[in-house]
Amino acid sequence: MPPVLPASLIARWLLLLVLLAGAYFLSDFLVPALAALVIGLSTWPIYRRLLAFCKGNTTAGAVIALLLVLVVLVAPLSLASIYAFREASHVFAWMLATNRQGAAVPAWMPAIPIVGEKLAAYWNTYLGEPHALGDLVQLVSGEHIGNIYRMVLGLAGNAARLILALLFMLLTLFFIYKDGRQILAQVDLLGERILPSRWQRFSRMVPATVGATVTGMGLIALGEGVVLGIAYWIAGVPAHVLLAVITGVMALVPGGAPTAFTLVSLYLIGSNHIGAGIGLLAWGAIELFIVDKTLRPRLVGGPVKLPFLPTFFGLVGGVKTLGIVGLFVGPVLMALLVSVWREWVRTVQEEREAEQAKAGK
Repeated sequence: MPPVLPASLIARWLLLLVLLAGAYFLSDFLVPALAALVIGLSTWPIYRRLLAFCKGNTTAGAVIALLLVLVVLVAPLSLASIYAFREASHVFAWMLATNRQGAAVPAWMPAIPIVGEKLAAYWNTYLGEPHALGDLVQLVSGEHIGNIYRMVLGLAGNAARLILALLFMLLTLFFIYKDGRQILAQVDLLGERILPSRWQRFSRMVPATVGATVTGMGLIALGEGVVLGIAYWIAGVPAHVLLAVITGVMALVPGGAPTAFTLVSLYLIGSNHIGAGIGLLAWGAIELFIVDKTLRPRLVGGPVKLPFLPTFFGLVGGVKTLGIVGLFVGPVLMALLVSVWREWVRTVQEEREAEQAKAGK
């Protein structure tokens, strides 16, 4: 009696079920794995130089590359996150106290040019009365301010889970460095079966797109956060580490960093630190000019330069889905989608031009 379903179809469904089961059981490790993949692809040109220095020894090259990632990226970001969480807890504690008792309008706020009186009126409405801030937070986020405070403290205190995710990311990154060539060869083998005529073009565009996106957005945002954070500290701004982290995150969006240091400068000017505020504003403008005119054209390259809207959607969707890692994974995925779209449009245009040329003959 012949089988009801062909053996090849049964094998494909079994393979699909195995892949779905694997994705389900490994779902908790998806974010560290994606972070390792993004870091590995963006640093692959540096790793190739290390591999040449190590005379082709992939194990030694992977170990050195991993140590460089720890020293240059992981350690500074971990320290900044610890200080930022600590300062954020102080900010939330102040918000809880303000929500219980209310807070008077600061003397410097009405002195801010143009918008000072309006800001003072908003302050009286949402911060001046007891429980007004809590009502506003609940209206905007749907959560009580106390629940948000406990969530922040829980996130900062859940060190064991964060360390486990970091270790898994580093382990995955080590094997991406060590076995990257073999993995790429296997992916190429499968890709040629799926897209035989276009796979080489797409596959070589992916690492270039990831590298350009992470380098252009990540390094510039990190640099602006560090440089402006030092400027905040020199100017005497409270919670300067937290503001530096916020500035770095805002720098991922075009126009975000100027908005951040302009608001901080206005705060300094309004609080009677006029020299510090003007100096911070001037330094931010000079730094922004240097970055936009010299560093950004050299760092931001590759086949895709994301417009504002896909960048914004990638950031918001990435953070909502994957958390902090989504700050980079989201724009990378949007860059890949934009690159695939542009490649598809270019292919259709080439085919249309070829048909028109053939018809003209």
